[in-house]
Amino acid sequence: MRIALGIEYDGSPYEGWQTQPHGRTVQDVLERALASFANESLASICAGRTDTGVHASGQVVHFDTQREREEQSWVRGVNRYLPPSVSIQWARVVTEEFDARHRARARHYEYWIWNHPVRSALLDRRVGWVFRPLDIDAMRAAARHALGEHDFSSLRSAQCQAATAVRTVSRCDVDRIGGSLIRIRASANAFLHHMVRNLVGALIAVGTGRQSSAWLGELIAARDRTLGAPTMEAEGLYLTGVEYDPRFGLPHVEERWMLR
Repeated sequence: MRIALGIEYDGSPYEGWQTQPHGRTVQDVLERALASFANESLASICAGRTDTGVHASGQVVHFDTQREREEQSWVRGVNRYLPPSVSIQWARVVTEEFDARHRARARHYEYWIWNHPVRSALLDRRVGWVFRPLDIDAMRAAARHALGEHDFSSLRSAQCQAATAVRTVSRCDVDRIGGSLIRIRASANAFLHHMVRNLVGALIAVGTGRQSSAWLGELIAARDRTLGAPTMEAEGLYLTGVEYDPRFGLPHVEERWMLR
């Protein structure tokens, strides 16, 4: 039996998603909880391997098991063994054709910025911080250059192992929420390592006036990471949803603000 899970987690206590020998990752915590509930060792595959400190409200994983349980039992049962920083939101029985990583049609991320002269104690490890004023209109104009299919070599990390840097971005929005919070939403068929954080860094360079709105388009066309802006910190990044073919019967991706 193949089970798909929707997972929410605070990435602050963990060294990313992917399992490590020391066991301090989200995958390690999840698989220990699954083993405790199912009384068997279970290996999970995720839609997106988030980095250290990155959060998720819409991570999707799948695993194969010999145990037959009601879908809601997987939610309530496994959550009993998870720490407060990780929570299963839903479970679905799926066909063996389903693969959380390879069957994903689109992935959605949000990056939240605290744009204020003074850092926030209450939003610590929840947002990126920019103390200089940001020009939202300039950032919006720049963001349009990221839409469509491009070679995003200028926005990938040196450690990126993807075979190609070509990706298709379907959404790149910039909005100011409640005065000091800025939300950047990005959707694509897939993302490169650090691509969203490097995109945000480039938009901030535009928003602070260090670069023009047209510069982002020039940067992407250059295909040269050394010409880009610094990578923004991981704390403001959230994986908010993953889309699949409706035939798999997974819950619909809902719009919601991570911070209010």
